[in-house]
Amino acid sequence: MSRKGLKVFSGSSNPKLARDICSNLMIPFGSSRIERFPDGEINVKIDDDVRGADVFIIQSTCPPVNEHLMELLILIDAIRRASADRITAVLPYYGYARKDRKDEGRVPITAKLVANIITTAGVNRVLTLDLHAAQIQGFFDIPVDHLTAAGLISDYFKDKKVVDGLSSDDVCIVAPDVGSSKMAFSFAEKIGGNVAIIEKRRINSTLTEALNVVGDVEDKHCIFIDDMIATGGSMVNAAAFVRDRGAKTVGISATHAVFAGNAYEKLLGTDLINNVVVTDTIPLDESKLTKPVTVLTVAPILAEVIRRIHLSESVSIMFDNAGRSSIRNYVNIAGRQQG
Repeated sequence: MSRKGLKVFSGSSNPKLARDICSNLMIPFGSSRIERFPDGEINVKIDDDVRGADVFIIQSTCPPVNEHLMELLILIDAIRRASADRITAVLPYYGYARKDRKDEGRVPITAKLVANIITTAGVNRVLTLDLHAAQIQGFFDIPVDHLTAAGLISDYFKDKKVVDGLSSDDVCIVAPDVGSSKMAFSFAEKIGGNVAIIEKRRINSTLTEALNVVGDVEDKHCIFIDDMIATGGSMVNAAAFVRDRGAKTVGISATHAVFAGNAYEKLLGTDLINNVVVTDTIPLDESKLTKPVTVLTVAPILAEVIRRIHLSESVSIMFDNAGRSSIRNYVNIAGRQQG
């Protein structure tokens, strides 16, 4: 790299992804120590010289969310006080994103609160993937590069479809709710197939009920697409719903594998779902995998975007209408099988 000190550091949320990013960038992984005082307080020590450096901190605010968020803030503070020239918070997964508006009285807008806290801690810009709500970009008063893993996932299914010999008429892209319908239509443009949308009713914070499906799923190979899978309840219910209406197979895919609570048991312990495809923005607990899950790595994409930010090159060209169809010209997309 041309400028002094492109540095990449990581909290404890996803160190493997951070190391893979450094490997793609062909730079050493930043040395730091994250320890706990006896009372549980977090202590951070940056071992590398970062004075005048362009620093990127890789940290998904995934479970345990509060621990990882606090680690990020303390890392930012330590690096800012060590006189880094610029600090970019790379948040592959942005937690606390569900509460992006006041949908009833006397509730917080937590997504905005967290944006304020991160900005106040001292970052100069934010890089993130598939926010739960795109408008969260506007909660930051600093530049935000909002990327998507849709191209990565659609390339996987496009290749898989060719291998399996399926035609577009055999495939149906299913949005598990109205909110993910835009993603489903975009996905269908990339790999072909029809689109169906599940109409659902939320019973409480963890339970939903599928009411209707708009679109034809009978005799189709259905692929569900969403930004994240949290408890897995909505996906399992939706999978059962389309199976009852004649779907041949059901695959589910999402950028963020939150897999909270007993999500592993729900998703992997049923014959309703044939395959699960996610990315490595959040590490999986491999001890809970009862059957294979396909994990696509976002490391090459994030590495290339970090390189472009560092060199003040265009990022949007990777994801504009021309770039979406030729993203492999910019990064070498790879996946790995776990299980």
